[in-house]
This record gives sequence, C-alpha cells and structure tokens, in this order.
Amino acid sequence: MDYLVVALIVIICLFANRISDKIGLPALVAFMLLGTLFGADVPFRIAFENFSLGEKICSAALIFIMFYGGFNLKWKQARSAAPFAITLSTAGVLLTVLFATICLILLLQMDFKTAFLISSVLGSTDGASVFSILRRFRLNLKDNTASLLEIESGSNDPVAYMLTMIAIQMFLNTASSNIFIDVALQLGGGVAFGWFGATLCQKLFHIKNLVSSSMASLAMIGMVLLCYGAASVCKGNAYLSVYIMGILVGNQPLPFKKDLIAFFDGLTTIAQTLIFFVLGLLSFPSLMIELLPTSLSIFLILLVIARPLAVLLCSFPFHSNWKRNLLISFAGLRGAASGVFAAMAVAAGVILPKNLFQIVFMVTLLSVTLQGTLLPWAAKKLDMIDENEDVFKTFNDYVEEASLSLMSVKITKHHPWNQLLIKEVGFPKDTLGILVERNNERLACRGDLRLETGDLLVLSVPPYESAANEVMEERVLDAADPYVGKSLKDLDLDAQTLIALIRRDGQTLVPDGSTILAAGDQLVIYRGTTAL
Repeated sequence: MDYLVVALIVIICLFANRISDKIGLPALVAFMLLGTLFGADVPFRIAFENFSLGEKICSAALIFIMFYGGFNLKWKQARSAAPFAITLSTAGVLLTVLFATICLILLLQMDFKTAFLISSVLGSTDGASVFSILRRFRLNLKDNTASLLEIESGSNDPVAYMLTMIAIQMFLNTASSNIFIDVALQLGGGVAFGWFGATLCQKLFHIKNLVSSSMASLAMIGMVLLCYGAASVCKGNAYLSVYIMGILVGNQPLPFKKDLIAFFDGLTTIAQTLIFFVLGLLSFPSLMIELLPTSLSIFLILLVIARPLAVLLCSFPFHSNWKRNLLISFAGLRGAASGVFAAMAVAAGVILPKNLFQIVFMVTLLSVTLQGTLLPWAAKKLDMIDENEDVFKTFNDYVEEASLSLMSVKITKHHPWNQLLIKEVGFPKDTLGILVERNNERLACRGDLRLETGDLLVLSVPPYESAANEVMEERVLDAADPYVGKSLKDLDLDAQTLIALIRRDGQTLVPDGSTILAAGDQLVIYRGTTAL
C-alpha cells in the first residue's frame, strides 16, 4: 500500500505541474497544497508529525538545491550584478530582519525574542522559487536584474540560517557570549571550505581514467557532501560552502559538465518537490483559518515595509533606479529555506504561543502564490522586460542546450561531392543528409538528388560524448576584451585550445586563421586538458 501511495503522489505531482503551467501558478504551490492534503484527514492520509525527521530530510534536500544554484550560475554573465546582489544577500538580510522585528514588536505586540525568531526564519528569499519562475516565464529583465536575483536568492540563506541559529539559542537561553566571533567563523569557514571543495573536486575529476561518465554524478554528490560535512564539523556555514563550491566548479572547465547539469537539474527538481511536500505534511490545516490574520500581517510587513526598505538602503551605492528596486523587492519570495529553518526551530524545542511552523508555512504559501504568480505582471508594469536579453544566458546549461549535432558542407566547383547523387556520396557511418539549400530553396535529401556547385548540404551527425578531459566552453567578447580586433592566427593560444565556432549577429561562423574577432562575438572554445 505504501508504494501505491507514493506512486499516486508522484503521478499527481506530474499533473499538478502541468496544470500550474496552464494557469500560471508556480508548481511549488501545488506541491505544498498536495502535502497539506495528504496530511489532512483523507483515506490516504500520511501520518507524519516528526519535525526532527522532517527537518533532516529537508536540510539534506536543501544541500543540493544550494549547490546547483551556484553550479548552474554563469558567473561571466552575472559578474556585473554581483556586488549589489552580495550586498542584498548579507546586509539586505540583516536589514530585512531588523525592520521586520521592529514592525512585529510595534504592530503585532510580539516580544523581542519571538519577533526576532520569526523575522530570522523568514529573512532569506527562496532561490528554488526564483529560479523556477525566471525560467518558466522566461523573464528577460533589464539591467542584468535576473542575474542579480539569482545570486541574491541563491546566497542569502546562509545569513538567514546564522540569524535563525542565534535566535534559537536566545530563545532557549543557550546563546554564546561570542556571537560575533561565531558569525565570523561561520562566514570564513563557509568560504574556505567552498574553495577547498572546488579545488579538490577539480583535481579529482581531472585524474586520468578515475571518473567515467557513468560515475561523474556519484562522484560530484560525494564531493558536495564532503564539502558540506567538513564545513559542518569545523563550525563553518555548510550551506554557504556548497554554494561557493558550486559557483567555482560550475564556472571552470569540467569533464562531463553537460551530464552533470542534466543530472543535478533533475535531482534539484526532486529535492524541491520533496521539501515543499514535506512542509505541507507537517502543516496543520485546522489552524489555517485561526492563524490567517497573523500570517497575512507578517507577509504584508515583509512585502510592503521590511524588504523594500532593505533594498532601498542597499541600492544607494549602486545607483539602482526605483523601478528596478521595486521589482527586486517584489521578487523577494519566501520558500523552502524558511520552512526548513522553522522546522529546525521546532525540532530544537522552541515553543511559541502561536504555532511557529504553521505561521511560516502560511507566509511562504502566500508569498509563493501571490508574488510568484504576479511577478511577470509586475515586471511588465514596471517596464523591466528587455526583449534583447535572454534569461537563460545566466545559467550554465545555456551553451550545452545549443545543439551542435547538425553541420553544413558548402559544395564548391572542385568539391569531390559535386555532381554526385546523394546515394553516391560516401557519408561516414551514422551521418545523414537532411537538406540542400539551393537558390533560396530547401530540398529534401533524397537518394536521386544531384549535388551542384553552390549547394549548401546540411548533415545530421552523432553528438560527441567524451570520456576524456576535454571540455567545450563559451566566451563572450566585450569591447575591452584583448581578443577583439585580432585574427585567430595572432592569438596566443596553447596547443590544447581551439576556437571551434563563432556566433555573430545571429549567425554561426566556422573560423579559420584569418578570421578577425569582434566585440559581441560568442566564441565556442574547445579545450583539451592534460590529465593529472
């Protein structure tokens, strides 16, 4: 029976995801509501009220969400937005918690410890929700705002986590007298172990014949857990460490990167679904109506007061305009991390007059539902959509998604295939002629079609799956790039590097030594690396 229930849940999740796409509702909301439904009094009810186990499950899932948030972030695209984003993910979280705490004390008459705990738990924005909405609605935002939101939402959980731990210690009267030293150690340890994990991972993956394509995913899981575990043992911020490891590893040449991105994309989807479903199971539907006024008040305080003020103060050094600031404020969705932190507090023994977890769950549900659904509308109303941008360029799977399995051959007067029938051409194994472009016409490649001078023959070739240490990467040339204005033969490239393709003005060029590089060119670069 248990397997049937699990199968039923998975199938319902698939349909819920499809329906949410149709109506424009974030799928994560459907998973939360589904968990709530199965936790209620229904024939297939799942009796699950173990906050300690729920917290462990969600914390483990959050590890891979944090790692993939960094691993799939294209740093070259996001670098210009990083200073503002990092300010928001550190000082912005502190200011949000500060303003929210003050408002909860003044407006809802909460005591300091309770107000600080609730504000800390809800202090971070949710990377999983933001990534999902940016991709699903293809929000091509102006001023590199998509990259800013991705960095901020992916990196602000560690600060909220530290504040939550401090709040729990204060609530249980176990707070350390050296809080500031502990915070410094957490941040320093998180950065150090993130760098250590990335360095070790690079060396491991480049040892000849050690990691195969079939073992790459398992090897990366092991490295992520090693990084997280080492940081935890040494009192560093473990979530920060895996996020930094993800950024460093994801933005360096790495064997099997395409396979790893596909694997972790699927794993992260499972982790997100699991977290929101478990949070739904741990909620109490009977308390929703009773706690709705309090939850709605906290949600509005965060949306209208705390978050906008924090964004405004953080934006001053970066001269961000008011429209951009409003959109950044509105995009501050609460989500998985807040639920996990609330479960941590309950599992640690924190007891509030009103149910902490249920309040956080409802604020999260309101945030993902209302802000997530209305974010595309808000972006359009604030005139923050830029059709010349592409949000997918901010992710590391952008290049890998571009198929290179088609190639073209120009039939010149002296080409050996000129005047041959297609069936007479000795194509390599697994290569198929698709079409011929001739005088602005496209002709299907049938066996009796004769090739003529000037034809462009398009071939389908099998994709190259490497088990070696070579990688393909992308480099976008800006005006200040030292490559601009030089021919390929004049570049000081090592023997293992080749510029294979150039994307320029919407066209794909196969370069030769005389090709002059220009600003705006997207280079697809092949690098063979020496095994260690």
